[in-house]
Amino acid sequence: MRIRRHFTKGTESAYSTIEFRNISSEIRNPDGSIASQEGMNPTQTQSHPALMTRTGVKALSDSGRALPMLMDEIATKINNAKDKTRKLKVLKENDSVPLRQVLKGAFDPNIEWLIPDGDVPYTPNDAPLGTEHNILSQEAKRLYLFTKGGDASLSNNKRETLFVQMLEGLSAEEAEFLVTVVNKKVNNKYKGFTGNLVKEAFGWDENFMKKE
Repeated sequence: MRIRRHFTKGTESAYSTIEFRNISSEIRNPDGSIASQEGMNPTQTQSHPALMTRTGVKALSDSGRALPMLMDEIATKINNAKDKTRKLKVLKENDSVPLRQVLKGAFDPNIEWLIPDGDVPYTPNDAPLGTEHNILSQEAKRLYLFTKGGDASLSNNKRETLFVQMLEGLSAEEAEFLVTVVNKKVNNKYKGFTGNLVKEAFGWDENFMKKE
């Protein structure tokens, strides 16, 4: 299911039509005198450029990430890293429970995916990044549905339908990455992104479990 944007534009801040103003706040003593005061004249209005212009919004987005890096971005950074040390650094800097779940599914030979190998017949989500799509770090908790031993009550058709829906809810790039995970071909697409790299980064043993 997609929820499309109605009241805002993807190229503008959601606050671009709102005028903001700063007001003062004060704490008074029992006799009415002001104990402390902060803020500005309540009649003074401001339109902060970071909220009102594309350039300002871009400056805010470039100042730091409010959300974790998308998994296809992590994979691309690993692909582009020039040596093993830098590849390990990318994984360690972006370590999270969802990332570990996904990569265990990608490399652990004991995990069997119940999705047919090869291309998956889905329609890539063409919504701009940051708008109408889910992210794999939030969907990772549902991946068990598509593995052997996950949910035996699902028919093959239902399972494949749910998987297609998941792919179509992700950005096109993360969906493509997830397909490589399920096909266990991450290393084919992303140079140096191997099971051994993941085990070293996360301190996992040969069974892709935490070492005792």
